[in-house]
Amino acid sequence: MEKLLEVKDLVVHYETDEAVTEAVNNVSFDVYPGEILGMVGETGAGKTTIGLSIMGLLPKPPARIISGSIKLNGIELINPSLQDEGFFNFGVRQRRKQKDKYLDLYYRTIRGKKITMMFQDPMTALNPVFYVGDQIAEVIKIHEKASSAEAVKKACEMMEIVGIEAVRYKQYPHELSGGMKQRIVIAIALACKPDLIIADEPTTALDVTIQAQVLELMKDLQKKMNTAMIFITHDFGVVADICDKCMVLYAGEIVESGTLGHIFEKHQHPYTNGLFRSLPNLEIESERLIPIEGLMPNPMDLPSYCSFYDRCRERSHSCMQSNPILTETEPGHMVRCVLTAANEGEV
Repeated sequence: MEKLLEVKDLVVHYETDEAVTEAVNNVSFDVYPGEILGMVGETGAGKTTIGLSIMGLLPKPPARIISGSIKLNGIELINPSLQDEGFFNFGVRQRRKQKDKYLDLYYRTIRGKKITMMFQDPMTALNPVFYVGDQIAEVIKIHEKASSAEAVKKACEMMEIVGIEAVRYKQYPHELSGGMKQRIVIAIALACKPDLIIADEPTTALDVTIQAQVLELMKDLQKKMNTAMIFITHDFGVVADICDKCMVLYAGEIVESGTLGHIFEKHQHPYTNGLFRSLPNLEIESERLIPIEGLMPNPMDLPSYCSFYDRCRERSHSCMQSNPILTETEPGHMVRCVLTAANEGEV
């Protein structure tokens, strides 16, 4: 099966006059059609920055993609070749002169159609001065070349699909509950049946019962439309429920990745171990959970050695020798740890 999305050696910095924040450091992963990839990590791990990089929505300045490659259906999105026939239908001379401008135009043709993103807070994601129905119809008009009447009809259908009556078409976002607003965001995201959805903690602002309903809806619609998804979350329970694969990020790097079996049953990185130890377990009697002590390192001053060293319970002198590389401990299971690499004979 051909890869839908291929991210390779992605490096993203936020640059200001005061300092350089190393937000994403040499991140590589693939997403296949119909697959759901879970992305887990603390606040500041680089999850949202990766999503915005794929969408071409990084704030510039201060964000800057230093290096790497992002390919969607084989077409390079970061620095496309001027000779690449898949890179819009403009002349080579035009592209050379105004490459950034045409890249932005190209992104406008694929955002909402090929790739789309659900943000954390539906209230800020939706425009407060437009009807919710019109915000769904706008995507359809732009990408499906539909007439106003056709777009309205399809928008009403999408509202019904996500469980909101079409009579609410002419309501504003503030007139809907949090769960309903998130369903409208889902309707916008799925209106043009995109190949890939990036869901950035879409249930964080919702209470637990509404979270369950929204997740069930997303899972059901994803299966029906066979849409691939990158699901950004802090919750391993959500990953277990909805994802096919998972990668754990720390300080802008992938520290462990693999199938759900690898991450939930055979996790090896000390950070992943710490995340699972900090979760309540109904099968084990304990008075207190075991937290991961300390804080993530300052992204403006990352160490040259393992970034998890200061918080690691299993650290040794060898951990300070260099920053470990991702090592395949078994087919499809990648771990970034000096101790694991040493056990595999690579360090």
